Amino acid sequence: MWLEDVWLRYRRRGPWVLRGTTVHLAPGEAVVVLGRNGVGKSTLLQLAAGVLRPTRGRVADRPAVVGWVSERFPADQPFTVGGYLVASARVAGLSRGEADRAVGRWVDRLGLGPFHAVRLSQLSKGTAQKVGLAQALLRPPGLLVLDEPWEGLDADARELVPQVVGEVLADGGSVLVSDHRGETARLPGARGWTVADGTVVERAPSGAGAVAVVELEVPVPQVADTVARLRAEGHHILRVRGHTDPAAATRPETGPPFEVAR
Repeated sequence: MWLEDVWLRYRRRGPWVLRGTTVHLAPGEAVVVLGRNGVGKSTLLQLAAGVLRPTRGRVADRPAVVGWVSERFPADQPFTVGGYLVASARVAGLSRGEADRAVGRWVDRLGLGPFHAVRLSQLSKGTAQKVGLAQALLRPPGLLVLDEPWEGLDADARELVPQVVGEVLADGGSVLVSDHRGETARLPGARGWTVADGTVVERAPSGAGAVAVVELEVPVPQVADTVARLRAEGHHILRVRGHTDPAAATRPETGPPFEVAR
């Protein structure tokens, strides 16, 4: 799939969210999209998935089957989990029997069995995200687009996401994923696109090239924000001293320096 000289703005004479973007995603490749909040990561993913159309330029060679998982599943719908997934499978072109089998498989893998008859509007955010992930996988996607897929998921579901990505890649599909939690460290070898100032810059695959380790010391109240910003800019947080979860490191302890590798 190609994005060829793609420009996008949301209204006429409005600011350009993306400018002159040309990138390529080949079959069997995974790309991690990085960047600070509000720079256009979700816009880029929606263009790739076909949710948005470019203002200028074009998206070429998009696979026929695209699995799309938005950052927040639209749960305000009058359906049960089972009814929604079966309807999604039928819209995707599966027969009733195929739809039932596909829904059963992903309901089991994602632990959605207890919620089969629950209305979408009654789900927690994490459970709703599982439904969104399931609907994206009912047909094997040639392109899987995941916008912050780990957000709100429990530990077991977070572990499943890299497995799913690996399965899509093994079948010759492509995966495009954004992440601000640092979870994409579990996708070794993935390429990276960094979005900043309306442009997209390619970075080396994870694990490639020289790596520098830098130790920083910041005031305790700023730890969580600093970690989030560094991750968004493409850095890998090795550790935060005295804390097991850097993203939640806000307790008032003395001197919490941490190491960060580019």
